[in-house]
Amino acid sequence: LFDGRTELSEHPLLRLLDRPNPAESGSSLMEAWYGHLQTAGNAYLEAATISGEVRELYALRPDRMKVMPGPAGWPQGFEYTVGGQTARFRADSDGFMPILHMKLFNPLNDHYGMSPAEAASTAIDTHNAGADWNKALLDNGARPSGALIYRGAKDSPNLSDQQFERLKEELEAQFQGARNAGRPLLLEGGLEWQSLSHSPQELDLSGVRYAAAREIALAFGVPPMLLGIPGDATYNNYREANLAFWRQTALPLVAKTAQALTNWLRPRFGSTLRLAYDTDAVEALSAERDALWDRVGRAEFLTTDEKRSATGYGSLI
Repeated sequence: LFDGRTELSEHPLLRLLDRPNPAESGSSLMEAWYGHLQTAGNAYLEAATISGEVRELYALRPDRMKVMPGPAGWPQGFEYTVGGQTARFRADSDGFMPILHMKLFNPLNDHYGMSPAEAASTAIDTHNAGADWNKALLDNGARPSGALIYRGAKDSPNLSDQQFERLKEELEAQFQGARNAGRPLLLEGGLEWQSLSHSPQELDLSGVRYAAAREIALAFGVPPMLLGIPGDATYNNYREANLAFWRQTALPLVAKTAQALTNWLRPRFGSTLRLAYDTDAVEALSAERDALWDRVGRAEFLTTDEKRSATGYGSLI
């Protein structure tokens, strides 16, 4: 937290963000906030105010929230419905809105964001279908399926309904599932087993699922290498992939959150306050910091104050 260019270590806003409400810590609140934003494309915070002072913050579920547009189309309030009860939120008399709504870009809607999960919905469906297929193979013995052919006498070429149902129940009970894999099939008179084999490509959908998993990871801005998904050669090693994740996904999202919180809470805590993130606490960026310190340290044409400014410190004067 900064007041102008001065970093603050003690402030009511810092205490609020550290313990936003009696039931949650600051990290728990942010976990819910980012979870809502990434899965729904929208995230909402409620500011509980007493006598004009923000005392508590709560993350509200986006599936229960409705934006109330005004005559000009811009949001002028929110409705939150749970258990059949609806709470309505509008701006206070001084213009402060008790709800902070942050959304991801959505080209098709003015009021609600689009989540990465929605953008990757086809890949998610493909991945889930592959899992269902593999599970069905296991449930059926993880082997090529086949057909039982009844070759009865001329006067009874088909099984009766009772015989058919009994045979079906016995097969499901005694030969289906991983527990019964490999058990020999005992056939009665007139029954023959005809194997209907699948190709290796049909039996192994791992390649399809890996491709879908890569699309899902990329939709969320996560390098597939970090998730152990094979087939991605964008980065030379794990360190490069991790650095790209922090620089291209995590830090821009944190910066967006810090700016949204700053603009929202300034009227209640001070117009000169500014929230920012601390990259020194990110281990993945340590190599960048070391390289910066090395370059600045060898730059003899820079003054001491210029070197301190380049590394994020204030001047000595």
